[in-house]
Order: sequence, then structure tokens, then C-alpha cells
Amino acid sequence: MDAMLEARLRQVADREDIWQVLMRYARGLDRLDNALSRSCYWDDAIEDHGHFIGSPDDFIPWADSTTLRFESTQHGILNHFCDLQGDDAYCETYFQFTGVARHPPHLLSTGRYIDHFQRRNGEWRIANRVTIVEGQFGLAELDFAKDMPPAYGPDEIYPATRDSRDVSYQRPLRPRQPRRS
Repeated sequence: MDAMLEARLRQVADREDIWQVLMRYARGLDRLDNALSRSCYWDDAIEDHGHFIGSPDDFIPWADSTTLRFESTQHGILNHFCDLQGDDAYCETYFQFTGVARHPPHLLSTGRYIDHFQRRNGEWRIANRVTIVEGQFGLAELDFAKDMPPAYGPDEIYPATRDSRDVSYQRPLRPRQPRRS
């Protein structure tokens, strides 16, 4: 393989490894999987996240305390720019956070993660992060399903859970089966 192609493949692999860290981070926060969220940071990292500034070990419980105000949360990871510089990467990643409250309004928050990733011993993790919140919006409750006949009763629908009982942890996945007429 020629050197230019090999260098390009290395960059593609590095970008994918960094993207997977971001995916683990979002999943860990939404599933309250603290070990998964924590695995995204180096021990000496600083998380500068709005009203919080501190270590990953202090950030994860703080993040839990904020997300537990909601019945469910979703961290959507969107546009991603990654400037690779050897074992350092400087990234800007847009996010969209949705928190479903017990009593509306629900929360929609948008912003960006400004990250310094480092590769140490062949592994990429967050070395430092600044979170920029650009917007926060209250959302009203809408009931699109009120006029639709239910195909399944409420006890037959997979519930969203915020732990390892969630359907996303099933191996193999066990979907519901269609009703026979």
C-alpha cells in the first residue's frame, strides 16, 4: 500500500474511533450507564459544561442529577468537525438534547461540544471539553396518537428504560411479534 493511502486510512480510522467515543458518551448519559459515560474521558480531563466545571468523576453524577429530572432524555449527536494533529484532535460537535418532563413543558437544548481528544496508548478519549449551550426551549405536549386505533395495549409496548433493562441492551434483539388475525 502506498504511504498516502495508508495515511488516509489512518485518518479515517482515527475519525471513526473519535466518533465512537461521542456515541458512547450520548448513550451512557441517556441510559444512565455511568461506566460507559466515564470511559469517554481521560482521568485528568476537565469538563467545562455550563454551570459545571470539574473532573469526569464529578461530572458524571452531576449530569445524572440533571437528567434524572426527566422521564427520558436523548442526546442527538449532529454535525462533527475533526482537526487531526497526530495524537491530538480538536473537534466541534453539534448536539441536540431533548428531555421529556413528567409535566410539560419538555426541554430542547442545542449547542456544541468543543473537544480536545488525545490518543494515548492507541486509544482516543476526551482530554478536555467545553460545552456551549446555544439555545434552550420549552416544548408543549402533543398527542398525535389520540385519533389512531391502538394496535397494542399499553402493557404490550416496549417501555423506554434508563438502564440495562432497555431494549437496546438485548442480545439478540427480541422484537414483538405481529398479531395473527
